[in-house]
Amino acid sequence: MPNEWITQQGEHVSLHGEWTLRHYAELKRALQQQGRLSSAALSLPGFEGLDTAGAALIVELIGVEKTKQIGEWASDLPQVQQALLIRIAEAMDAPLESPTPRPNRISEALATVGQQMVALGSQQRQLLAFIGLVLATFTSLLFRPRHWRITATVAHIQQSGLNAVPIVALLTFMVGAVVAFLGATVLQDFGATVYTIDLVAFSFLREFGVLLAAILLAGRTASAFTAQLGAMKSNEEIDALKTLGLDPIELLVLPRVMAMLISLPLLAFVGMLSGLVGGAVVATLSLDISVSQFITTLQKDVSVTHFLVGLSKAPVFAFVIAVIGCLEGFKVSGSAQSVGAHTTSSVVQSIFMVILIDALAALFFMEMGW
Repeated sequence: MPNEWITQQGEHVSLHGEWTLRHYAELKRALQQQGRLSSAALSLPGFEGLDTAGAALIVELIGVEKTKQIGEWASDLPQVQQALLIRIAEAMDAPLESPTPRPNRISEALATVGQQMVALGSQQRQLLAFIGLVLATFTSLLFRPRHWRITATVAHIQQSGLNAVPIVALLTFMVGAVVAFLGATVLQDFGATVYTIDLVAFSFLREFGVLLAAILLAGRTASAFTAQLGAMKSNEEIDALKTLGLDPIELLVLPRVMAMLISLPLLAFVGMLSGLVGGAVVATLSLDISVSQFITTLQKDVSVTHFLVGLSKAPVFAFVIAVIGCLEGFKVSGSAQSVGAHTTSSVVQSIFMVILIDALAALFFMEMGW
């Protein structure tokens, strides 16, 4: 065993020399032959050099408990070296895993609410900024007809509008029939089943026609916009367009927005007619109200104002749905999981915004007396 670090005379062992990182490998080999010692057979007169690496080896040699009591049996050792050895022993004796604090349910709930509110605020700021960008690009192209993407707009009108006519017509027809059944059930007790016509007409001309069409497009078209733009973002096609000097807003977003602005009012009109037809079928088959009486009551009791009020909300819904769908597509990070997450987010946001705007519009029209 090297006399440079360890001296043994019988049962007495003395540690000395330079116990530092520079000699760590040699010290480790020497200690592997020595084994653990007791304090009775060990003396520490002092070291020429001692750092944390050497102190850790000494603690392993003599044990943590003996090291903590080093002031009692190695009083000749300098105080600085004693403190270092005790500190290393305490660190080696400490548990590797700190105890997990007990969760505070109220704090966690408040933290979650705060995070959700911050995320919602950031999301709304991004939406407002994107709306401003779309409007600015639309204004710059308004008087430059050569930059209008007519072919892309017509293709999106077919995809989002024409192909959606059957599902919109079928859904609104069935909802119109359900509303007529419910109205007849309630009004029959008062002998006023004829007012079922007014109920169906008011509900579909003002609310259900445009609202159901908007919700269907929010689930059908907004998700399609997000998936299409998200796939292009994943394949770096949008970056390629920017490299070629083309504006993605002009090329990809505006045709989709214009297609929705054209499609949704037409689909809302189809939904209103289908809802009225559904109500008329129920009135004819279950309430003994003829088709001519149904049409005459509509002409007499329902003014065109209700139709205009309902149709006036369609462009707003269309713009919001298209913008949200395109914005979520641009947010895709590149993975398939991101495409799915943002597609889901676009549908949820679109439906939420449609219902919120519809509620605000209903309050506004009610205050205006329209």
